[in-house]
Amino acid sequence: MATKPPAGDPVQDAPQVASPKRAAAGLPAIGHTLKIAHQQMGLARAARTLLKVNQKDGFDCPGCAWPEGDKRHTAEFCENGAKAVAEEATLRRVTPEFFAAHPLADLATRSGYWLGQQGRITQPMYLPEGGDRYEAVSWERAFAVIAEELTALASPDEALFYTSGRTSNEAAFLFQLFAREFGTNNLPDCSNMCHESSGSALNETIGIGKGSVSLEDLHQAELIIVAGQNPGTNHPRMLSALEQAKSAGAKIISVNPLPEAGTERFKNPQTPLGMFKGTALTDLFLQIRIGGDQALFRLLNKLVIEAGGATDEAFIAEHTHGYEEFAAAAKEADWAETLTATGLTRPEIEQALAMVLASKRTIVCWAMGLTQHKHAVATIREVVNLLLLRGDIGRPGAGVCPVRGHSNVQGDRTMGIFERPAPAFLDALDKEFGITSPRGHGFDVVRSIQALRDGEAKVLFAMGGNFVGATPDTEVTEAAIRRASLTVHVSTKLNRSHAVTGRRALILPTLGRTDKDVQESGKQFVTVEDSMGMVHSSRGNLAPASPHLLSEPAIVARMARAVLGSASTTPWEEFERDYATIRHRISRVIPGFEDFNARVARPGGFQLPHAPRDERRFPTKTGKANFTAAPVEYPRIPAGRLLLQTLRSHDQYNTTIYGLDDRYRGITGGRRVVMVNPEDAAELGLADGAYTDLVGEWKDGVERRAPGFRVVHYPTARGCAAAYYPETNVLVPLDSTADTSNTPASKSVVIRFEPA
Repeated sequence: MATKPPAGDPVQDAPQVASPKRAAAGLPAIGHTLKIAHQQMGLARAARTLLKVNQKDGFDCPGCAWPEGDKRHTAEFCENGAKAVAEEATLRRVTPEFFAAHPLADLATRSGYWLGQQGRITQPMYLPEGGDRYEAVSWERAFAVIAEELTALASPDEALFYTSGRTSNEAAFLFQLFAREFGTNNLPDCSNMCHESSGSALNETIGIGKGSVSLEDLHQAELIIVAGQNPGTNHPRMLSALEQAKSAGAKIISVNPLPEAGTERFKNPQTPLGMFKGTALTDLFLQIRIGGDQALFRLLNKLVIEAGGATDEAFIAEHTHGYEEFAAAAKEADWAETLTATGLTRPEIEQALAMVLASKRTIVCWAMGLTQHKHAVATIREVVNLLLLRGDIGRPGAGVCPVRGHSNVQGDRTMGIFERPAPAFLDALDKEFGITSPRGHGFDVVRSIQALRDGEAKVLFAMGGNFVGATPDTEVTEAAIRRASLTVHVSTKLNRSHAVTGRRALILPTLGRTDKDVQESGKQFVTVEDSMGMVHSSRGNLAPASPHLLSEPAIVARMARAVLGSASTTPWEEFERDYATIRHRISRVIPGFEDFNARVARPGGFQLPHAPRDERRFPTKTGKANFTAAPVEYPRIPAGRLLLQTLRSHDQYNTTIYGLDDRYRGITGGRRVVMVNPEDAAELGLADGAYTDLVGEWKDGVERRAPGFRVVHYPTARGCAAAYYPETNVLVPLDSTADTSNTPASKSVVIRFEPA
């Protein structure tokens, strides 16, 4: 039997600290999975639900976007995936009576953990102008409110349509179609805050903003470099792929400011030996300083060029552009500067070079540790330079592997959720639907917040996610949101965004991945695209949490009818009735989705084309893969300050907080902790267990403060600190972003410490 949600917020004043773990998964992961599943679902419902996760006839995990192989385990999920499923399939319910008992002022004082633990939202809720609490509202009235606000705008560009990565392909396609038929390209999404830097770098260098490898490539690689990523917490099923690669003889280099249990040793719970003994994964750990990755890869590239016979000259001559300019820049790389930027030693870099030179098939994987810096795009371009030098794109066992976070974040972009769409996409969309899409670029996430702040935007409609919790500069963002005339959130559960509203607000409860979706034509399924370009179906198996829920495609279709009215010739009712009709239209608009309905009906789905991987064809402006030669950058930290990276705990997925522990890092019972190297702590007079305020420093001179953090002496790189988001988002300036991609620089925050 499931347990009741917490009545009050747990006290987090005294988190406990023990030694970090040296291995991930194993028996503790199984125990924690069973505990969470029992609390949220009860054991019988948990078994019925979890056995359908990531199965060919089941539903896609609402957590990360890591792919599945053709052969599936009976339990094809990880601990954090089970947590995500348990929270969605929970038996706890948030009813109108809950909102009557908890006015907005009360919700605003609650932690994200407490809000999320309350359960599934059961009815549409409305906060009228001047109201102090949400009240139940009919779907008809909810759509009428949206229509009132949108049609009253002076310009369609005063509306913002945000998308979270869990939105299905079908819903995302309809959402962007509605926005463009309404008249705007303001389609910010969660990619703007994470892998936008990857897409920017890869589009320029190889011509497609996606990774070039498959699971089979990882299994065949001779060297895998995992940079700026913590797969043990953020993509745990990736550890199985790394384990398989190791068993085939691969070497692994981990590049990260913190040692992480998942890349040290993996105790695979699928096998008895793996569960207890595990597999050592990392052969070389490079404990790099935050932001030093570009300098590291630039020096490696110089050393590869100087090694003699180490570059793939035939590949470079036939398939690349810009080599001479790049090689000239690489030759300027300086050992002394690189050692300063990285904090590494010369022998460590020389060992990494030897491993690169010994490998005939190299893959580089990365995540937010590379993408959330001012020089993030240049850093990823430098990663691509290394692979181009060695001919490691477009052959088995080699390539680029940006590891995406949320389950369909890559698919949403493929479906057209992008504020800067390609003209060819808009041309195809217009031809198919007889509309005229706007051609001007829209707002990304940062520009959307600025537009709300400055009165340029007045309506925010969020398709899933936790916009307030995920975005930077919390005080600025919340003030901007409160200037809106209407905020709308399509949600399954409560989060901080529901407590920070415009003058009017709506919560529209929707079906989750685990829920059955039955429309007029019968039971439906949706589709998703994983991190490696595989598209497959997802079918829920549980009765919906309430009869008052609508699916995401239904919400978009009904909103479109209410807003656009009879002027729209798009068959919105047909799309709601039968999702196969949406997929048919997708097949006519988006290359690679030809015969979509038939191909996705096959177990396991199908793989999208990828020209660099499939043909060694690079659809860039030059028609070739491009070497680049950006100046090397790295953060310079003033004396008495540290460079903070924001990160997740193990009891967390994005902004969803499952619990108050970070088991692998030895931290339990609280989240307001800051991890500091003991030598730095000694120099700064920060005793282990002391409490301090974190104060951000930025060129605008504005004080940004995160109060009351417990100091934890932790083996992070010198000059660096780490703390959890969203608690530390308040320290990330809205204007501190990556060049080109405009991604918030959440891994490069200069802080000082003041007594709490």
